[in-house]
Amino acid sequence: MAIDPSPATLVARAAPDVPRAPDPSTVQPEHTDVVRRFNRSYTQRVGALEESFLGLGMALGTARLLYEIGVEPGTARDLRSRLGLDSGYLSRLLRRLEADGLVRVEPDPGDRRRRRVELTAAGRRTWGELEERSADRARDLIAPLTARQRDRLSAALAEADLLVRAATVAIEPVPPTSALARRAVVAFFDEVGARIGGGETLDVDAALAADAEHLVAPRGAFVVAVSDGVPVACGGVQPLEDGAAEIKRMWVDDAWRGAGLGSRLLRHLEGAARDLGHDVVRLDTNGALTEAVAMYERAGYRSIERYSDNPHATHFFAKNLR
Repeated sequence: MAIDPSPATLVARAAPDVPRAPDPSTVQPEHTDVVRRFNRSYTQRVGALEESFLGLGMALGTARLLYEIGVEPGTARDLRSRLGLDSGYLSRLLRRLEADGLVRVEPDPGDRRRRRVELTAAGRRTWGELEERSADRARDLIAPLTARQRDRLSAALAEADLLVRAATVAIEPVPPTSALARRAVVAFFDEVGARIGGGETLDVDAALAADAEHLVAPRGAFVVAVSDGVPVACGGVQPLEDGAAEIKRMWVDDAWRGAGLGSRLLRHLEGAARDLGHDVVRLDTNGALTEAVAMYERAGYRSIERYSDNPHATHFFAKNLR
């Protein structure tokens, strides 16, 4: 089968479509008004404005931190990252919880430069009360609704939560040899193997070894989107011999699809390819991955002839970046 010979050929085939970051100025006032109105109403109804949240003698920020520690103890750095808190503010909250005898802050045995935070016995009792009272408050909120209305509300809130998380989750560069990258790539191969069928065997270890060579600076890149400590999307960029870039290992967790994260990730990878000096990007995929094919076509990719020896790929695309 003929191989597409050069970036120049791809440029001729693909209409220029430079990826752009979302423009906040395009958001309509009626949309921001709805969000602001919901925020005002909801914070009042769930008790976020109370000096003593749920009658526990602490403000919402302190209670939220206590909850997070109870769900997953960790270092102060872990907590700061998970909650997106300023280090000074986090330290003040921790001192309050420590003074109240609810948490214990000690040097981390694995790295004594870090502080590990855990609940005390009193903290675990308070955490249990927080859980129970939070559930009671939520039940009281929706008790007046009919069963059908509760279903509608649950679906709407789940959709809103997913849309906002998908739009704001950080996409960060990580070494392709990291544990986080491996988890994401293994999930990618698990899905591809399940979707393409036919008893295909995908060599994850060989792929990871190749990634460690090609998806690294200064010639390549690998990124992961992480939510609550779990990778929910990943992708990489590597150079091809003729000067084009190739997007590899692009994956979005099934639970996060349909909320725009895939498009965000694709734009991010295109930007990485452009920053690495490439004018053209290519990628391949399998026709069984129908959502991926549709997304690439919506993003301006044009079908080209086979350019790689990937035995699992059936569809090949290219796009101009400048």
